[in-house]
Amino acid sequence: MPAMTAVDADTRAGAGLPAEAVGPLVRGVGVLRRLAEAGGTLSPSALERATGLARSTVDRITATLARMGYVRLDGRDVVLTPGVLELGNAYLAALRLPALLGARADALADELDESVSLAVADRDGVRFIHQATRRRALSVSFRIGDLLPAERTAPGALFATEWTERDWARWRTRRSEDPRDTAFPAVPPRPEPAPGTAHATADAVDAAFADRVRAARRDGWALDDQLIEPGLVAVSAPVRDPRTGRVACVASVVSHTSRHPAADLPATLLPRLRTAVAAMEADLRTAPPPEPGPAPAGLATWTTASKQELGRDFVESLARGLTVLTAFGEGRPALSLTDVARATGLSRATARRALLTHEHLGLVAPAAHEDRAFTLTPRVLDLGFPPLSRTTLPRLAEPHLRALADRVREPAALAVLTADGTEVQYTAGAATSGVLTVRIPVGARLPAAATSLGRVLLADADGPLSPELTEVRAQGYALADEELESGLRSVAVPVRDRTGRAVAAVNVATHAARRTLDDCVRHLLPALRATADDIQRDLRQVSRFTQVPTT
Repeated sequence: MPAMTAVDADTRAGAGLPAEAVGPLVRGVGVLRRLAEAGGTLSPSALERATGLARSTVDRITATLARMGYVRLDGRDVVLTPGVLELGNAYLAALRLPALLGARADALADELDESVSLAVADRDGVRFIHQATRRRALSVSFRIGDLLPAERTAPGALFATEWTERDWARWRTRRSEDPRDTAFPAVPPRPEPAPGTAHATADAVDAAFADRVRAARRDGWALDDQLIEPGLVAVSAPVRDPRTGRVACVASVVSHTSRHPAADLPATLLPRLRTAVAAMEADLRTAPPPEPGPAPAGLATWTTASKQELGRDFVESLARGLTVLTAFGEGRPALSLTDVARATGLSRATARRALLTHEHLGLVAPAAHEDRAFTLTPRVLDLGFPPLSRTTLPRLAEPHLRALADRVREPAALAVLTADGTEVQYTAGAATSGVLTVRIPVGARLPAAATSLGRVLLADADGPLSPELTEVRAQGYALADEELESGLRSVAVPVRDRTGRAVAAVNVATHAARRTLDDCVRHLLPALRATADDIQRDLRQVSRFTQVPTT
């Protein structure tokens, strides 16, 4: 478990909290942080140990987070769900950099066949906001939301070229209190120093970082020569804000020494990186002002209704405090107290206390260029983003498929169309315990035209369709009646991404003796459509700023 941070100390003891801070909100944020650091899953007893909270408090917090759609209670575990990404998505949308520059990073990754990342400064650390990764056996990249110590990265040296003396002092304090970087779970901790050498080793690390910062200021780029772990190398260049000239973010090309020795990166990768950075800066100069997206509505009413329904198991002050973060977003990067109260429906007093609490926790900060306004900070990404930013469509679908199979007492499956469009490949499934049941393993391929899954996907294809597929497209579902195997009957619906394209399909299969075709349409189809809606909601939340593989 990482070393206890200032936020954790406040969570445990209430130390240093402003008088108007919302205690349940502090504790709820602590639970989300601990879940994220643990990879997204912890038992209530493990949460109790990790946070120092009483078990009854943990239970009330997790019940509230479950009501908000941020966690689910899976057996004995508390599991982060894609719903929690609305908090990090609010920060990324308000920031705009991933939306404006992500396509350039992706194109550079394709051109170089290397991973490319975008990162922003988070105090004396580096936080990733975009990742374009390579799908190969030995890949090198971090997750969106991961926080790294500045001195162990190439971007950190570039950000540090703009540090004030106060920033350097804060960095030195953190280094002295946590010399092994145990508060940064995304990186391996530094090894224990040999007896009698601790001070000298720390001094050497600090001097080396200062040297790299001076080189970055002189050269305009920075190198990571296995600073994080052996074999990992990167070259980075700053992307500057056209209004201020300051570093808005840093673009990096990441590789390993078997592909590119560190000494070769300035000649092999840096020139193309600089070309991409110049294009990114041009994009920032010419980007039109953002159109404000719709603000959340009815949040205060929803929390009140939830409190009336669940009673003491729903911590209304925690729910209201977290909804304040969702008031920010695209076209709403800086909001006043009045703006937040209006967007959420909360009273000014409630919104003020929530903002003060978030400011204490480092989740919001005073806006740089607007008086009496607040902005979200990169630290919002701590609240569940990293473990969910690397998920796949099958993993998103699995809990929903299990719930569907339990509800209808029939097996359910997720499948995608193969590249040639002739087969479907099963990628996830949920079985039932009956003696006579359908068991098609994950990875199996079946003829697309003979399955309900395949037909509903073929019906979404471009170009002319057969009369049968035209009907499937019009009705939004497909039936297969004993065509693949005698007695096997199934119904399927599409799963659509943010653009409306069918990227997968879900089905329920049964035996013909158990359900007629009319039963499939009247009783199975509504539950199947509801499940597809749930999967689509999660997919659209996760894929807003990340790539979600369909297999």
